[in-house]
Amino acid sequence: MQIDSPYSQAATDTLDSQIRHNTVDNGNGLQCHVLEAGDPSNPCVLLLHGFPELAYSWRKVMVPLAEAGFHVLAPDQRGYGQTTGSDNRYDGDVASFRLFNLVRDAMGVAFAFGHAKVHCVVGHDFGSSVAAWCAVIRPDIFQSVVMMSAPFSGTPQAPVVNNTDHLLAGGRTGVAAIDHDALAALDPPRKHYQWYYSTEPANDNMWHSPQGLKDFLRAYYHHKSADWVDNKPYPLDGWSAEALAELPTYYVMHESAGMADTVSVEMPDARFIAANQWLPDAELAVYVDEYTRTGFQGGLNWYRCVTSGAHIAELQTFSGLTINTPSMYIAGASDWGVYQKPGEFESMQATACTAMSGCHLLDGAGHWVQQETPQEVTRLLLEFLR
Repeated sequence: MQIDSPYSQAATDTLDSQIRHNTVDNGNGLQCHVLEAGDPSNPCVLLLHGFPELAYSWRKVMVPLAEAGFHVLAPDQRGYGQTTGSDNRYDGDVASFRLFNLVRDAMGVAFAFGHAKVHCVVGHDFGSSVAAWCAVIRPDIFQSVVMMSAPFSGTPQAPVVNNTDHLLAGGRTGVAAIDHDALAALDPPRKHYQWYYSTEPANDNMWHSPQGLKDFLRAYYHHKSADWVDNKPYPLDGWSAEALAELPTYYVMHESAGMADTVSVEMPDARFIAANQWLPDAELAVYVDEYTRTGFQGGLNWYRCVTSGAHIAELQTFSGLTINTPSMYIAGASDWGVYQKPGEFESMQATACTAMSGCHLLDGAGHWVQQETPQEVTRLLLEFLR
């Protein structure tokens, strides 16, 4: 059903009038808040956000896609924003945030709007992983895929037993390869952000950050954007602690720091904020209002599913499968997310995606590519969709 905007009036004024608010039952336990644009009879383009974002993160590309002849849907994903029905507690139903179930969520949104097929699923950050798995698991429904920021290196290897040698998911690559003891032994000691996000104090550290939630989010978005001049990414040599420590501290943190402490030292000054064009305060207010209300635990539970390793066997069901539908990758040239997992960017192009039309690293953008350079992202999306 179409609803009035759930956002504050000041923030609502930053949304194009052609973008509609809806709430739908996705058939998987959620009442999903969905931003919608375009004619529902047109082919569906489904946009999946990452952390710490919202459906609102797609505001700058939705209308141009709709005007080009697509029905554009951007849900607040499980645990985020105005979507309800998920168990967002730290000690709640964490398994419901696993990738397989997030694919079911995405299917349910499309079905709720009457689409038996999705012309293209587009994902950013953690949403990129969901989009990739949509294409692996149901290529008959998700007919093409665009991944942004987070590369997809392929499905995990199935367990192989050779006498006493056990090769687990991903072998010696992927997040399983991180040596946490070696990170902690560095000077200064370090820790990986995904494992920090999996701890109970992480939500409170960000939600009730010493600098206040607005300043925390401003610093976080700034630190990972092209505005932070030290974001000059390059491929890492491997998975050693020393190599991973070359990543910025928002990925490989100081062991004694929370994320609020980590980003606070990079808070831009008032003049820099006033000059910001891609996320002015009126737009930042949407994120501030929503996360003030919900906290971050729903999104953090996604990370807990990954770091626990508890659900890897489910994904091993698809071992050996590749993405064979048309695919594309977009990221900011200043986005360390391209290289934060050594080898994934290369594996995506070499083996994981067999029909990839291109990998585009956009100048002037960091991690928030569809917000920092929306015109160029829109241009690439339309070329791909056509």
